[in-house]
Amino acid sequence: MYRRLPLLVAPAVLLAGPAFLLACGSKGAGVDGGLDGAASVSTLGSAVPTTASPTATAPVVERPAAFAPGAGAPVDLSGASLPFASYPDGTPTVGVKVMEAAVYQKADRSSPRVGTLRAGAILATTDRKFSGPGCAEGYMHIAGFSAGDKGIGRGDTEGGYVCLADATLDLKDPIVAASSRQPDLASRLPYMYGTCKRGGPLYNRIPTDDDVKAFEPHLDEHLAKWKVDEEFGAPYGQDLWQRWKGTPAPDPLKALTDKLTSDTPAWLANGARVPNLSGTANAAVAKIGDVYAKNGLSFVDTFFERGRRLAVTTDLRIVPADRFRPIKGSDFHGIRIGVDVDASGATLSFPFAFVKGKGAKQWVEKGKKLVQEGDIPWRSALALTGKTRKFDGKFLWETKAGYWIDEKTSVRLDPAKKWPKWANEGEKWLDVNISKQTLIAYEGTKGAYATLVSSGEAGLGDPETSKSTKRGIFRIHTKYVTATMDSNIVGEEFELRDVPYVQYFEGGYALHAAYWHDVFGMPKSHGCINLAPEDARRLFFFTDPPVPPRWHGASKPLTGTVVFIHP
Repeated sequence: MYRRLPLLVAPAVLLAGPAFLLACGSKGAGVDGGLDGAASVSTLGSAVPTTASPTATAPVVERPAAFAPGAGAPVDLSGASLPFASYPDGTPTVGVKVMEAAVYQKADRSSPRVGTLRAGAILATTDRKFSGPGCAEGYMHIAGFSAGDKGIGRGDTEGGYVCLADATLDLKDPIVAASSRQPDLASRLPYMYGTCKRGGPLYNRIPTDDDVKAFEPHLDEHLAKWKVDEEFGAPYGQDLWQRWKGTPAPDPLKALTDKLTSDTPAWLANGARVPNLSGTANAAVAKIGDVYAKNGLSFVDTFFERGRRLAVTTDLRIVPADRFRPIKGSDFHGIRIGVDVDASGATLSFPFAFVKGKGAKQWVEKGKKLVQEGDIPWRSALALTGKTRKFDGKFLWETKAGYWIDEKTSVRLDPAKKWPKWANEGEKWLDVNISKQTLIAYEGTKGAYATLVSSGEAGLGDPETSKSTKRGIFRIHTKYVTATMDSNIVGEEFELRDVPYVQYFEGGYALHAAYWHDVFGMPKSHGCINLAPEDARRLFFFTDPPVPPRWHGASKPLTGTVVFIHP
């Protein structure tokens, strides 16, 4: 079976390390209604036992005007983004010191979970601490949405409570300080990513020469391959490792020859160990784990040490970057309906089409015949006139540019034939067509956005017995900026850290970005709905429940955006 364990499935268990999501399509316990299922969760860190009484409550908090964290929906359907506003001077703040910290509805670990926070997040709080069951250290109230946020009225506006076993008022805490790089919501991928080509060690400090000899005995052989491998090695994508630095990547071969050392984080100087965010960093030896082929990891920083580029994972472990192929992610994204235009300048309103096949041709009328002439770029969007004709056994659609396209290499999108109740009531909703591999986002009866997706690779098969996507009417209930997925099926083993923009709507089924492939428009997943990273980013902030500023996830059952999945 593929494992899928949502980061927040049980109020009795708080994850102290990175949790795992089962790969798409399995039946996750306790996720249909949000974060309050009764499943146990395995983690890389330790679990905090619950001794909470379900009856205690905390007083209602009157939030001061200082709780103005900025826009609740920082990204719109154009992809434009705004940073969160800074807190006013003097605002009390709290920092998160575990990988994933739960946000509770009340100052009580047995109360419903309303969200999650990522290590290093700094959030506005009150100037008082609350006592409550399950947390001897006490709870702090954190901000949700403020009155000026776009998210107001769309979800939880009162924030929640975080246990001070998982957070701290000391913003100089080593984990808080080292985890200052938070997810980059202005880009299609919130972190740097890489997929492992040749396995190697994870370190808890910058490895010494003796460490390298002990734990990478075949390094010379590995580097010889890396130097010339155009897909996974030094010739490929080195600028991707320079993200957030603002300077071009040094030549990796020259850096190796010159034994370049640069950009070393201050908290790693003089042989210092990484802060123990992963739960493994306190080991006596430098090597604290391994990475394997097909692992996908996320990174918050890179630097050079004696010629090799080293990368810092989101849980603050050190790994040689030459073990990974840096990930760019697909350039593809969808279109805003009625706003964006195609290559001819025609507005993309219904009907329109996406070109799904490579090598698509324009069909042009020559007298009484249709002939193929110019090429049409793969996955381009084309405005249509609505006219259809049949030629040579296939249907063709007329574009507003004057040529015709055929059904073999393109897919036509039209508005819903019959409006469901939620549309007539003005709700936002997502219409996913498995046969067409398309998604249309609506605001009531108005089309807002459209794109290509990759659903389960088994197409219209039985979701109970195959890698197909479950069909039906669902509501999004739980969202994470990033979450981790893995599989232990023989022959299909993988682990993908920090899959971006995950939105659960039923059991183990979710919409999420896929940074590891670029075949959107074709079935590909294990059951989830794969989106191009930029589409996932835009739709994450379009749908409900909204994720408050600086939170890493949020949950609100029964009221989220409708997801209608059909053949």
